[in-house]
Amino acid sequence: MGRGTPPERRRVRAFVSAETILGVSAGNPFVETERLLLRQPRADDFADYFALVGDPDAFRYCGRGAMTREEAWSRLLRQVGHWSLLGYGLFAVAEKASGRFVGEVGLGDFHRGFGPRFDDAPEACWTIARRSQGRGYATEAAAAAHDWMERRFGTERTVCLIQGDNAPSLAVAHKLGYRPVGARHYRGYCAIVHERAQPPG
Repeated sequence: MGRGTPPERRRVRAFVSAETILGVSAGNPFVETERLLLRQPRADDFADYFALVGDPDAFRYCGRGAMTREEAWSRLLRQVGHWSLLGYGLFAVAEKASGRFVGEVGLGDFHRGFGPRFDDAPEACWTIARRSQGRGYATEAAAAAHDWMERRFGTERTVCLIQGDNAPSLAVAHKLGYRPVGARHYRGYCAIVHERAQPPG
């Protein structure tokens, strides 16, 4: 990390300093952190995935409500498609100790239509199941996903979009080194646009 790295990002990188990456080809990335395993999503994740996005808590800040089984399946296919078409995407996240699925975290290309300053950069997302929240999993997994993206693709700039009242996600973004750069009205709510630039060196 460069000299200009914010202290909170140095702490986050220290948190995943023991990370190992196995199968680093675009076809089968597998990332291990202190407590978590990150891998590509699979069809047999669907029951856990539906429990995640079928919980109204997952979308309480944007007001869209829980996903139906059909919507959850379409979203899972979208996540798998990212890996197939782009070589990156959102990871399925599981606890190392229990093997339990705890959420999805990673970076994607969602064609928001916000213009090149947003749409041309990978967009970070993190969703942790309610039963596993409050343990720092979102920060740990997202830091590892960003590190993998930087190593694999040399990514220097990423973005994220967070509902303005979503204090937990705003805190995660800050820890990861994101800074607010504007606001957009998106699907009926006010979202804060953030960007994160990889410091040189």
